[in-house]
Amino acid sequence: MTAETGIDEGRSAFREHRWTDAFEIFRDADQRGGLPAPDLDRLAIAEILTGNTTAGLDTLTRAHEEYLVVGDVVGAARCAGWMGMQLMNLGEAARAGGWFARGQRLVDELAEPDAVQGLLLLPMGLGKLYGGDPVGALQVFTRVADFGQRFHDKDVSALALLGTGQATLMLGHADKGLKMFDEVMVAVTAGELSPIPSGIIYCAVIGNCHLVFDLERALEWTAALDRWCRARPDMVSFSGQCQSHRAELFMLHGAWAEALMAAAAAQGLAVRGDPQALYGGYYQQGEVERLSGKLDDAEVSYRQAARSGYEPQPGLALLWLARGNALQAQAMIRRAAAAADVATRRNMLPALVEIELAACDLEAARQGFQELEALASEFSMPMIRAVAGQADGAVRLADGDPSAALKPLREAWRLWQELGVPYEAARCQALAGSACRALGDEASALMYLEAAHAALLDLGAAPAATWAASLLHEGMLDSEATPGTVGLLTRRELEVLQMLATGRGNRAIAGELYLSEKTVARHVSNIFLKLGLSSRSAATSYAYEHGLAG
Repeated sequence: MTAETGIDEGRSAFREHRWTDAFEIFRDADQRGGLPAPDLDRLAIAEILTGNTTAGLDTLTRAHEEYLVVGDVVGAARCAGWMGMQLMNLGEAARAGGWFARGQRLVDELAEPDAVQGLLLLPMGLGKLYGGDPVGALQVFTRVADFGQRFHDKDVSALALLGTGQATLMLGHADKGLKMFDEVMVAVTAGELSPIPSGIIYCAVIGNCHLVFDLERALEWTAALDRWCRARPDMVSFSGQCQSHRAELFMLHGAWAEALMAAAAAQGLAVRGDPQALYGGYYQQGEVERLSGKLDDAEVSYRQAARSGYEPQPGLALLWLARGNALQAQAMIRRAAAAADVATRRNMLPALVEIELAACDLEAARQGFQELEALASEFSMPMIRAVAGQADGAVRLADGDPSAALKPLREAWRLWQELGVPYEAARCQALAGSACRALGDEASALMYLEAAHAALLDLGAAPAATWAASLLHEGMLDSEATPGTVGLLTRRELEVLQMLATGRGNRAIAGELYLSEKTVARHVSNIFLKLGLSSRSAATSYAYEHGLAG
């Protein structure tokens, strides 16, 4: 194969999104006789997409230099712009700034304007956006869009529309901003854009949908990103971020085993060359572990997520709450929420309300709910209405107004059910049960609490199931009755509880009931979980107190 034939085959592989083939063919051609600047550019993209980021940046530097040698200032400036974008995503702000400055110096020398000037304005717009100046960001992205439209550069136009949508969201115009995201995604899904802008836009749009609690859009675009990544199986960049988004959606929808698998896949892809997946891969793993009651494992996962440079909140604060240290959780969530940007703070508000209530600061919890209420008025999407309603009910219940708490709790439960978020739906049911009990309606209270407890058990949400069980027991103890307890346990679990009360160990119980020790251990675990107990001695006491000792 001649070098020229190899280059042609490399270009064909690149057009067909066969990134590994393109990388290998271009690399071989480069080693045999070198590559012209546009093909060095293509080689760099193929290297970056397959996870060879360091090599890709080196090749992009060579492409920049080759463009300068042949006098293509626009090509050199474009390489500088993409180099800066890549380094910015890697957290190397100083190097990124240097490349942006070099690109700007080059375009300042141009005799005629060009679309690359729009590309080099993007970091200014992003700086204003993340610096809390959405008006200034909007002005910059408008200039970027002008360059893209004027020179028919679809990549620049799409990135400008993405930034405009983000700034519009920050200015409080949710519907308008989300429609801009839908519009920019049309260009991505139609295959009109080059691969790196496509990946950037996919992940940014999905992330912003989560930030404004638009679960339906997040689900739709995550499915589209998944299809895009599956069509490019050798692509590492953006594939890890896709798995992070999938893990979050699986977790919300109660598919926790699948969430853990997606999180593990994200972690593996982060190591292979998609560093943006590091945070999501470990944070979502930590969330499932925390909700499952594996608190030490969750802490390890959150610490791994923190290596990305992003603070693992609100999960870490909720972990301290689950450990029973409400004051530490309160101090942590207050500090994190105060330091966060507007969008990130919004996502901390549900946890802030929960923690403030646990720390007995009703006024702080009420202020957190009021922020959520304002957000629900602004965005009016099902998920934020569910979050706000749940917070409203919890605050009213803590404030001694169970009658007023019931309506928002029932509405929130309905919305969570429609959204398919079983964990939060069950928690709403449990709160509604507490409200019914406070109003003297014990029958309805037991109905709500038993349903919540069963749902949490099915999920494997050990701490929340124990909480629901403790609420059930409050009613049982108040009525001095045991039928509800009997209903919580299966016949076999009742038999095991009776034997536990005699002091028998698992081996002895297994021998008497013709079960394996592993099966007995599972029954004992279920008894503890269903009854909100933590030891064999507590189970023995419980059995005698409720006439279940045989």
